[in-house]
Order: sequence, then structure tokens, then C-alpha cells
Amino acid sequence: MNWLNHPRIRGCVRALEAGEVVAYPTEAVWGLGCDPFNDLAIQKILNLKCRPMEKGLILIAGDVKQFAFLLQNLEPSQRDNLRNSWPGHTTWLVPHHNLVSPLLCGVHATIALRVSRHPLVQALCKLMGGPIVSTSANPQGLPPARDGLKARSYFGPAVVYSPAAPLIAKEPSEIKDLITGKVIRSGETNDGR
Repeated sequence: MNWLNHPRIRGCVRALEAGEVVAYPTEAVWGLGCDPFNDLAIQKILNLKCRPMEKGLILIAGDVKQFAFLLQNLEPSQRDNLRNSWPGHTTWLVPHHNLVSPLLCGVHATIALRVSRHPLVQALCKLMGGPIVSTSANPQGLPPARDGLKARSYFGPAVVYSPAAPLIAKEPSEIKDLITGKVIRSGETNDGR
């Protein structure tokens, strides 16, 4: 499937550019996304999920170059760690140096970043020209949506839905701190950032 030319993907990109929230499949669950540079859109996601701002959210990209503005102050070995695991199923906590909205990073000095290997996500990010917010499509405390029907049952017409596409992983991504190497979430639970 060529997602770049899919009319519903292009419609999702127009919605993201207009400040709307989009539901889409990621590696293991459906996610909610928005423009990470639009605080009103980020607040919509937090409200939809009943998620405290303090927790922070994840940024997802289709290519490591889309995170260049956040990676320029890293050591070469740290950038190599990222490149060696992306695209893939690892989310890294990276110092944000106040380059992202506080609504994205919460109370943390880091921002969670992942370069997705899901072709639909890669197309969304390529057409957006950069990363998008990614958080599991579920209200706080409920199981993440593993298909579009479940996402619709949670959020109804409040979000724009991408076409369905197969999930490509069974567990949520592993979350690791880039500076310390500490594993924050092993991929066996979905309670982290």
C-alpha cells in the first residue's frame, strides 16, 4: 500500500495541520496524534484522554532527521544509539533543552522520541514534514485501542480516523533514558509515558 498517496491519509494530514486530533495505528496499538507545535491541539489530546499534563507525551517520526532540532546537542555516541535502534520499537527519553511545549514534556527534562517503522505512521510524518504527537488511543485507565473500532468507541466523532492498517508488534515500545541507559518501560506494560 502506498500510504503517501492515500486520500484518507492526506485528509488526516489536513486535519493535523488544522489543529485536529487524529487516531491512527502504530506498531502495537492505535494512537492519538496532533501537531506538536500546536498547544491547543495537544491540550485536546490531554482532555480526550483525561491525562495529566505532568506525565508528558511521546513524539513519533518517520525519519530520524525529523528530530534534528532535538538531537543537535547530543554526543556522537548518543546519536549512534538512536540511529542503531530506529526505525524500531524503542522510545528514547532525550533532553529537550526547552525546545518543546511543556504540554509535551510535562514535568520532565526529557522528551520521549521514537522513529516508527509503521509505514502508515511514516507516511503521516513525511506528509506533515516532521514529527507528530503519539499517545495510546484510550482514556486514562482503560485498555489501549488495538483497532479502529475500539478507538471509535472511546472517542466517537471527536477525532479524525486514519484508514486501518495492521499492527506490527504485540507489545508497546520499550522506553529507555538516552543519558543513563536505564529502561523505564520494558514493553510489557502500557502505563509509562
